[in-house]
Amino acid sequence: MGNSHFFINLHYHPLLQLFSALCIISSIPFSDSEIKNTRIIEDSRPMILFERFGFAQAGHVAISIKDVSWKSKQKNSELDPSSMGFFLVREESYSRILNESMYTEHFCVISSHFVKLIFKFEEISVDSTYNGSVIIDNPDEYSLVFGNCQPEFEVSMNVHTEMYNIKGGRKDFLPAGQTQLPKLYFLFFLIYSGYFTIWVYICIKQRPTVNTIHLIMGALLLVKALKMICAAEDKLYVRRTGTPHGWDIAFYIFGLFKGIMLFTVIILIGTGWSFLKPYLQEREKKVLMTVIPLQVLENIASVVIGETGPAMKDWLTWNQIFLLIDIICCCAVFFPIIWSIRSLREASKTDGKAARNLTKLTLFKQFYIVVVGYLYFTRVVVSALGSVISYKYEWVMAAAAEGASLAFYFFIFYNFQPIEKNPYFVIDEEDEAAAVQILEDDDSFDL
Repeated sequence: MGNSHFFINLHYHPLLQLFSALCIISSIPFSDSEIKNTRIIEDSRPMILFERFGFAQAGHVAISIKDVSWKSKQKNSELDPSSMGFFLVREESYSRILNESMYTEHFCVISSHFVKLIFKFEEISVDSTYNGSVIIDNPDEYSLVFGNCQPEFEVSMNVHTEMYNIKGGRKDFLPAGQTQLPKLYFLFFLIYSGYFTIWVYICIKQRPTVNTIHLIMGALLLVKALKMICAAEDKLYVRRTGTPHGWDIAFYIFGLFKGIMLFTVIILIGTGWSFLKPYLQEREKKVLMTVIPLQVLENIASVVIGETGPAMKDWLTWNQIFLLIDIICCCAVFFPIIWSIRSLREASKTDGKAARNLTKLTLFKQFYIVVVGYLYFTRVVVSALGSVISYKYEWVMAAAAEGASLAFYFFIFYNFQPIEKNPYFVIDEEDEAAAVQILEDDDSFDL
């Protein structure tokens, strides 16, 4: 019984933390390399997740460690080097490991039958260098983990890792499920570039009706296209060399501007700025001034996540910050839309323009529903999709997210384009009485 409690306290929670970290990795897209150098400093965590990788047949894992040292947090503790080491584990093996631990005396995860051991620290000495590698015989998605069954010892070391598949006689550093991403991102770059060209043509043709919001929308398309080409080049270089060679920096920069501009466009359209009124109210300015700094902080968190990896102690904390800020921003954009719908609803009762207000209400109600659907799909449905599809089709998540984004862009750009006689806003005066009746009977406009 004592041993069982020992494992539960020492290993059960680390496994759950490791599993939650893997779930977070699958739900947050970020640019990263598959050749990594990680510095571990006085770390006593029972398990340290380094990365997750989808292997094809005969995939390779290579690890080089140097400057290894450890110190005890307790006096008179004796180190057993065989209780520390690197191993690979599949996601499906966690439940088996937990079950095995409950029926194994003095259980150590490194010695589990359900992990693929790379090497133990008994093979190295203090301040030495060691190189280890394994070939994957059973293709699957594996997590590279460092296990420490003596957490009273703090470990320090420099770790160099390489994970890759062999394709066409060359190293392919992209996971098996991401090999289609360079082509996918380049395709979306072409689509957004073409869309930007069309938008510029529309704005020039309808120059008298172009508002400032239309220029911001055009800039959003341009930044989105640049982000897609940087993402494509990033993945292409990682695939060939294992590192992005600076393309990740451009990716982060355009990702920052895209995030800021997307939420700005949604908020400005939601307030009716340039469409319903030429100014922003104080509360609407506050929403905008809150979301923009949050987007900056969210992108800082994204950079930290992408450049450090899960081996960093605060990596999960940054992920939680990233998700929390994203939720706050998504919730904040709804307030201006709701305020606009309520204002139009109230105006319809007093200004004698029920028909015109009805068309505006209908459009803003559709906009509200589409924003909700878009945010829910890209934040929840895509993540759920990643938990059910095979690791070989990880690119489908990116395709679904980008496809939903493209559909959302089509909706807002089509409905709010600079057209002098917009059919959404023009209704004959003879329909006024019918519109009044609809607004009185239909409570779906009340939010």
